[in-house]
Amino acid sequence: MKTRLVLLRTILTWLAASMLVSCSTLNYGYLAQSGLQALQAATITDAQIQAYVAQYIEKLDAQSTVLSAKDPYSVRLAKITSGLSSVDGIPLNFKVYKTQEVNAFACADGSVRVYSGLMDIMTDEQILGVIGHEIGHVALKHSRKQLQSAILANAAMTGVAATSQKVAVLTQSGLGALGEALFNAKHSRKQETEADDYAYTFLKEKGKSPVYLMKGLQKLQALEASSTRAGSPVNQLFSSHPEISNRVARIQSRLMSEGYLK
Repeated sequence: MKTRLVLLRTILTWLAASMLVSCSTLNYGYLAQSGLQALQAATITDAQIQAYVAQYIEKLDAQSTVLSAKDPYSVRLAKITSGLSSVDGIPLNFKVYKTQEVNAFACADGSVRVYSGLMDIMTDEQILGVIGHEIGHVALKHSRKQLQSAILANAAMTGVAATSQKVAVLTQSGLGALGEALFNAKHSRKQETEADDYAYTFLKEKGKSPVYLMKGLQKLQALEASSTRAGSPVNQLFSSHPEISNRVARIQSRLMSEGYLK
């Protein structure tokens, strides 16, 4: 209720400010639609978001080189993620994209995609740490907040903000806007810290040392330092994971305080 009141106050303030515009240029229909869209976006359910994200992932899978379940990369990933079936009640599904890019991501619908380029440079435990970090963003609803912001900002996604509980089929422009929101959004420093903490605990719960989280980040940090080409596979990963050196230092300090490192 408090969140809705704040949002309504913001909308009313924006509408009032818009009244200062010349009557000859003011589009009242657009203002009303935008205000309604903002209110609807604030009330969209987790189930709706998961369903819309699933539509985009289906499209992304079709456009990518997805390795079969019998491929050595997929077999390895299945072994790494054995027993990992859900997060926060959301069923997880894993696939490997064949690409030289060093990346991995998890989405609100439970889709986890790991790039073969990442698997080429990391041990099984380090990959598990990266996966723990990515699904941490899902469990902590970081992606949901970003998608909600995208709904407010992009008219092409008006259909996502429908008041009906039914899930509409997104248009190509809507899918494009959704993809842009998912992959261009930057996680805040606080969100990255929370996801690192989630991964740290995640590894411990899986019977793995959280030291692997630090080692995985250190490996990525070294790759980042050695990469000078803008838009390189390594830089594409770090575009959404800022200040990795500070994160490595923070995790190292925690490992020392808990006796994992001397």
